[in-house]
Amino acid sequence: MHLIIPYAASHTFTGPEVWTGGQLPHLQALLSLLQRQQVLQDLGPAAPHLPHERLQAQGLGWAPDAPTLPWAAWHQAQQGQPSAAPQAWMTPCHWQIGMDQVVMADPTHLRLSDEESQQLLQAMQPFLQEDGLEVTWHSALRWHAQGALLAELPTASLDRVIGQNVKDWMPQHPAARPLQRLQSEMQMLLYNHPVNDAREARRQHTVNAFWLHGAGTLPAVTPTAAPPLPETVTVSDVLRSSVLLGDVQAWQQAWQQLDATAVADLLQHVKATGQGALSLCSEHTAHTYTAAPAAWHERITRLFNKPAPAAALRALITT
Repeated sequence: MHLIIPYAASHTFTGPEVWTGGQLPHLQALLSLLQRQQVLQDLGPAAPHLPHERLQAQGLGWAPDAPTLPWAAWHQAQQGQPSAAPQAWMTPCHWQIGMDQVVMADPTHLRLSDEESQQLLQAMQPFLQEDGLEVTWHSALRWHAQGALLAELPTASLDRVIGQNVKDWMPQHPAARPLQRLQSEMQMLLYNHPVNDAREARRQHTVNAFWLHGAGTLPAVTPTAAPPLPETVTVSDVLRSSVLLGDVQAWQQAWQQLDATAVADLLQHVKATGQGALSLCSEHTAHTYTAAPAAWHERITRLFNKPAPAAALRALITT
C-alpha cells in the first residue's frame, strides 16, 4: 500500500503559522514506523511535471524525467481505447492579460458548466480539425485531443502553469508553432462567443484560451493496453485546491481531514502487515518513506521521541 500526497508542503506557505495548524496524530504515528528511503531529485521550479506525477510515471516504468508524460494516452488505454496516435488533454481556461505578462487562472474557478463547455468545443472544432486534431468532450474542463500535432510535444502540467506567466511554460519545440497560432485563433474566436457574452453579463471570467497537457504516446516499454497503477497506490488530491488558492487555513484543515482518513488507513495497514509506503510531495521534490525493519524501529524509538510531522513536512521545502 503506497499513499502519495501532493502538496503535503508548499513553497506558497513559508510563515511560522504554517506549522501551528493542530496535531496530525496518525501521520506522527505512521512516521514512527517508517524510514525515509528515497528523495526524488529536485528538478527545481522550471520542471514541467510535478513530483507526484513523476512518482506515478516511475511506478509505470516510464522515465520520470522525460519531457512528455502521456497521461491522456494512458487514461484512454485504461478505458479499453488504446491507440498508437499521439494524444493529449485539452483544458479550456482563462488567461488574465496584464501589461507585461499573461497569467493563467485556475480553471476550476470558472465553474464552467457541461453545456457551456460543449458549446465552446463545438465552435472550436473547425479550427481544431484544420490542424488535424480530433477532439472529443470528456468533461467540462477535460477534452481529449488526438493527432500528429501532439507527437513529441513537451507540455507542462496544468498545475505548474496555474497562477504563473503562461509565456514561461509555452513549449518552445518546433512542433509548438501550429499550437501557438491555434491559441491566437481561439482567442479571437471566443472573444464574442455567446457563452462568453453571457458569462461577462454574470461577471464571470470568460474562456479565452486552452491548455494542452499530458501529451504524447505511450512509451514502447508499456504494453498497448497499459496496466493501471496498482490498486494499492493512492494519490490524494485533498490538499491541492487550498495550495492553489494560497489559503493556509484551508490547507491545514484539509490536512486534518487527510490525517483522519487516508493516512489513518495506511497506518492501520502498516501495523497489520508491516508493509507500506508514504510519499510526501511539494512542488519541487518528494520524500518516500517505507516500513522500517523492526530492529531499526526499536532502536530509533529508544533513542528519540516520535518524529514530528512538521519536521517531515518542512523538510520538503528546506532541503
